[in-house]
Amino acid sequence: MTTIVQEKKKTRAVSWMGTDYTITVSKGDSAGLIGVFEGRVPAGDGPPVHIHHNEDEVIHVIEGDYEFWLDGKTERAGPGRSVFLPRGVPHTFRVVGDRPGRNLAILTPGGFEEFFIKAAEQDLTIPEDMAAVVELAGLYGLEFVGPADWA
Repeated sequence: MTTIVQEKKKTRAVSWMGTDYTITVSKGDSAGLIGVFEGRVPAGDGPPVHIHHNEDEVIHVIEGDYEFWLDGKTERAGPGRSVFLPRGVPHTFRVVGDRPGRNLAILTPGGFEEFFIKAAEQDLTIPEDMAAVVELAGLYGLEFVGPADWA
């Protein structure tokens, strides 16, 4: 008989700029291979256009309707859809409609998930603290490249 023992990992939750993040797998949990977090995003919200220089990202939509902007092209994704966002390519998303969104983000390798914890600890906001946000982002291989042209 095989017994599976599941160790309960400590999840970490943080709220930054209206989005609630729950980190379920950190780089420390995975020997640096992967980072996984859930985001609860307010309706109409999403990050500025950015580039991950260190990791590839998959966003799986759990609830709500999302619009993704990837290198100038847009596509919609609803619950059950996953979108691959390769490293080095400018991208963003926004929650469309009047309901908040919920997504699972998977990044490989792991480590970027710590960015949200540090930004929340420093109480940084965009655009007020953009210089400090950019400096912090640089430590995680993240570059902000401006707003999306949703038209």
